Amino acid sequence: MRLSTFVLWAFALVAFLATGALSIGLGTVSIEPSEVSGVLFHRIFPGFLADPPEQMTSAIVLELRLPRFLVAFCVGAGLALVGGMLQTTTRNDLADPFLFGISSGAAAGAVFAISWAPNFFGPLNVQIFAFLGALTSSAVVLGFALRSTLAGSQQLILVGLAVSFVFSSITSYLVFSGDQRAEQSILFWTFGGLGLSRWNNFPLVAAATFCLALYALLSFRKLDVYFLGDDVAQSLGVDSRVVRIEVLLVSSLVTASFVSITGVVGFVGLMAPHIARFLFGPRHKILLAGSFFVGGMILSVADVCSRAILPSRELPISVITSFFGAIFVLFLVLRPERFR
Repeated sequence: MRLSTFVLWAFALVAFLATGALSIGLGTVSIEPSEVSGVLFHRIFPGFLADPPEQMTSAIVLELRLPRFLVAFCVGAGLALVGGMLQTTTRNDLADPFLFGISSGAAAGAVFAISWAPNFFGPLNVQIFAFLGALTSSAVVLGFALRSTLAGSQQLILVGLAVSFVFSSITSYLVFSGDQRAEQSILFWTFGGLGLSRWNNFPLVAAATFCLALYALLSFRKLDVYFLGDDVAQSLGVDSRVVRIEVLLVSSLVTASFVSITGVVGFVGLMAPHIARFLFGPRHKILLAGSFFVGGMILSVADVCSRAILPSRELPISVITSFFGAIFVLFLVLRPERFR
């Protein structure tokens, strides 16, 4: 029996605030939750506190850790929305934003920039190449999707897997044939991380997440109809092929934006929709809203874990998400009825 919506959203708000305080406070310099709230309160209401926070503490919270938490939440929320829509349109419980080669294309673009064209686009060189790589792989999949004989759900998944393997091979070639001194940078893009999260790239992530959420809000009724099957959808005026291509196009553009900032982050888009479906139910209006929050929380908690496990070093974020994602897939295979 599912809990009431009010109780779930109240719990969600508390979890969001607690995770934010933990994420902002954790690091080489530990900051207590009371100090975090003090810095934020002083920022919103300057001069109100009798004892303002230290300048160094304010700089760490406002310039480093707050944008990192917000980027983590937005990227996780966006990947979860993409995963939820892809699972519906492909009718595959294991569909994920990276199943269609988007991450492989972005990784190939980033590795090419690091190894072969280090200064082509200036300061944002790697991010731009990663974005272009993701768009290239997405364009290949979309090109096949536009062919009527390959527009079915299962065919799209197979095409996406093939494209993913092709770009993974290209990445491997670029790694071994390029500058071997760039291994650390290459590792970041292939395993993902939030080390580049700053206020200057937060607008891109926020805009992509907002546009995706707006699309989901406008499309949830179509997705409810689509879920009933192609024949029923067609009888109700919903073209299943158009919906599939539309979702794939939007997902590709948004995921490319995310990957250009965080590198490859896997399994968030796979886990979050199933957890949201278990908590909130299958109707897409509440399912996608729940996925949005669950995905944001998953990536935020994974970021905390990546910094806490090894105090002297930061683990790539996909090490955390892949570990728990693999366990989740096994559980999903063994007990699929729990997430229906």
